[in-house]
Amino acid sequence: MSKDISIKAGANLNLKGLASTELEVAKMSLDYALNPDDFFGLIPRMLVKEGDKVSLGQPIFHDKNNESIKIVSPVNGKILEIVRGAKRKILNVIIRKEGDTSINYKIPNLSSISKDKIMELLVESGSLAYIRQRPYNIIAKPDRLPKSIFVSIHSTAPYAADYGFILKNRMDEFQNGVNVMSKLIGKPINLSISYNCESDFSILNNVELYKIKGVHPSGNESFQINRIDPLNSGEIIWVIKPEDLANIGSFFITGIFNPRRTLAVSGECLRSPKYYDTIIGSSISSLVDSKELSSIEDYRFINGDPLSGSKVEYSDFLGYYNNTLSVIKEGNQYRMLGWLPFIYNSVPSLSKTSLSWLLGGQKKVNTNLNGEERAIVVTGEMEKYFPMDIFPMQLIKACMTGDIEKMESLGIYEVVPEDFGLVDFSCTSKIEAQEIVKNGIELMLKEVG
Repeated sequence: MSKDISIKAGANLNLKGLASTELEVAKMSLDYALNPDDFFGLIPRMLVKEGDKVSLGQPIFHDKNNESIKIVSPVNGKILEIVRGAKRKILNVIIRKEGDTSINYKIPNLSSISKDKIMELLVESGSLAYIRQRPYNIIAKPDRLPKSIFVSIHSTAPYAADYGFILKNRMDEFQNGVNVMSKLIGKPINLSISYNCESDFSILNNVELYKIKGVHPSGNESFQINRIDPLNSGEIIWVIKPEDLANIGSFFITGIFNPRRTLAVSGECLRSPKYYDTIIGSSISSLVDSKELSSIEDYRFINGDPLSGSKVEYSDFLGYYNNTLSVIKEGNQYRMLGWLPFIYNSVPSLSKTSLSWLLGGQKKVNTNLNGEERAIVVTGEMEKYFPMDIFPMQLIKACMTGDIEKMESLGIYEVVPEDFGLVDFSCTSKIEAQEIVKNGIELMLKEVG
């Protein structure tokens, strides 16, 4: 029996170029990369050096503060380069694929496996990195189990991947992942699907099923947690992306770390936006043919969706967690009289100063900010697009001033930066709310832990 949840605040951005439900195997990438910045709060300590041979599933680095949190190689090969930036910060660990060896683990029968053994296998295989912990959205710590686990099939962000399509041929692995995690915490996991969704997810075992009705950001786990099982002081909750849960299920069947990533490559500038079957850390160039674009410099590549993803170059690599790669035009052209409401009405906007809100259909998008940063004033815009019982503007101001007590009282433990993606888009102040909240969470992690 499913339970219905309605999340009313928010808005959908109907953008051109959504990936069609067509799956293609991506061309083989020569090099793969792991970026420590994909793992919030992790300080990497290298376990290999340039030139070392590595196997699929072999640890590449671990967290300096917690050796049980390991990031493993997504391929067999050798360490081609450890790219460093300012103050020798590790930017990328590039691995050149060679051969097909992998580290294998003996998996006990699920009916007899203990919780301690499940956790040991998650830690040793590197599959623990697929699980993130709230508060802070860091990799889950193995020394404490959560009060509940959330998995959201309901995706609402612009260009968001369709997890129903991604997992349609992996339901056995997904169910096995559900069974493993349910046994670990001793109760069903919380699984959310779209309100009008009738699929195989409705008949899964060991889940509490929730049907979510609402626009973006109702697909974000933070808002679902807030409505279903609120996070109280001292409590923790785990969040797992759907395909990552299937990868965990696959590991507990085969004993081999599964780095599979099904990616929705979207953008109205692409001739044929579609889904690609690839591997974590594969190169962007293996997913987007440069011949489809008039000039690489005229387009922005985003690991994730246009609201909350991170900018990468064409020569960079796929992020660890995202199932979406967005390609949009750079907003580097001056729009004469662009402030007039009847010009460029295809531009998506949540403000009625643009007539695009009257026009139906899909909208084109670019990176133009349509204005510069301004003072934050009380307009009610943030609250309109933030469906949680906290005050987003006050929380942002507390993060800007580094006021730890105010951040705690205003709900910093309940949110992650991506929850403010629509706030960034809608707010006329043009502030970088996601970056401000990220800095606030980093301060809390450092000072409070």
